[in-house]
Amino acid sequence: MSEFDRALATIARGADEIIKREELVERLKLGRPLRIKAGFDPTAPDLHIGHTVLLNKMRQFQDLGHQVIFLIGDFTGMIGDPTGKNVTRKPLTREDVLANAQTYAAQVYKVLDRERTELRFNSEWFGPMSAADMIRLAGQHTVARMLERDDFSKRYAAQQPIAIHEFLYPLVQGYDSVALKADVELGGTDQKFNLLMGRALQEHHGQAPQIVLTMPLLEGLDGVNKMSKSLGNYIGIDEPAIDMVTKTMKIGDELMWRWFELLSFEVSLEEMAVMKRQIASGELNPRDAKLRLARELAVRFHGAAAADLAIAGWHAVVRGEGDTALLPLAEITVPAEGVRLAALLTLAGLAASNSEAGRKLKERAVRIDGAVVEDAQRVFTAGFAGVLQVGKRNFSRVRLVLA
Repeated sequence: MSEFDRALATIARGADEIIKREELVERLKLGRPLRIKAGFDPTAPDLHIGHTVLLNKMRQFQDLGHQVIFLIGDFTGMIGDPTGKNVTRKPLTREDVLANAQTYAAQVYKVLDRERTELRFNSEWFGPMSAADMIRLAGQHTVARMLERDDFSKRYAAQQPIAIHEFLYPLVQGYDSVALKADVELGGTDQKFNLLMGRALQEHHGQAPQIVLTMPLLEGLDGVNKMSKSLGNYIGIDEPAIDMVTKTMKIGDELMWRWFELLSFEVSLEEMAVMKRQIASGELNPRDAKLRLARELAVRFHGAAAADLAIAGWHAVVRGEGDTALLPLAEITVPAEGVRLAALLTLAGLAASNSEAGRKLKERAVRIDGAVVEDAQRVFTAGFAGVLQVGKRNFSRVRLVLA
């Protein structure tokens, strides 16, 4: 495989669609660094690894010598992206947007090369834009074309309200590509309409239309729904290394391969194929493949030392191999009279409720320092320290302190 073909294969890895691939090939053959754009609306303060699917692709472009633009939608964030919504999204305040944007900027460099990243805010060009300018932008598309968009058409058919400002969102996102003279724009599969709007507006302004590269939406820990904080099926990139490891180890064996393809830098597609064959033949345990992925993610966001401690802690609890003192210690405040075991499991985040904790106790699924416990009425007071475990892979090393 030639160097050019390897670069093209890297770009295409995990991609759902490239529009248009032949244009990408032509643009790459120009021999100049391409301008690669991806926009993120700062709608929440923290990023999770689902967001890093796009960041990883940006990093791959950087490693191939291209210029990436991390665009923070501080203007579009105040409109609210209607993608996938059946009701009008509540716009954020300017203060919320700016606070979240600062957090984003600090987090993205855990994946991207700071020296080769152009960090931009779309308020740069929309802030000075006049009402007349916005009217001219709105005049470049029709309501009929907007209603071709799936989520808009469904809401219209169901007689659910669509606010006028929501029609502006795709136009505003598309104009970002004009302002930045993007060669390639990256986005999730749910963003295809908005990304194609960028192509149309660039042509209208006399620019070569950007290539659109869509990436799949990463399924979360449940293996069904896309990763989302609201669904609780996510791994935050600022979570402790031990949490990254334990959560990654909970994903299904089939989902593991999708995570490898979209999140791993270390494992090539060819090596993935070898690992699949080894697992099918019994030569490789799926657990060991998953541990490799868990370690890679922990190293990326916390460094090798923290990752190795997390892996050792996981082995100590789940496999009984090693010292559980390697686990990070979580302090839980309790009243002077203490708390019963079911409540303690809930406080430690190992059960969603006291009733669920009670069911786990009846199932003999609860351990303290490796020993099965069943007494839901047992009281724990300040000074207690130990490893609480529910099932095989949910655990926490805790110490109780007086409230």
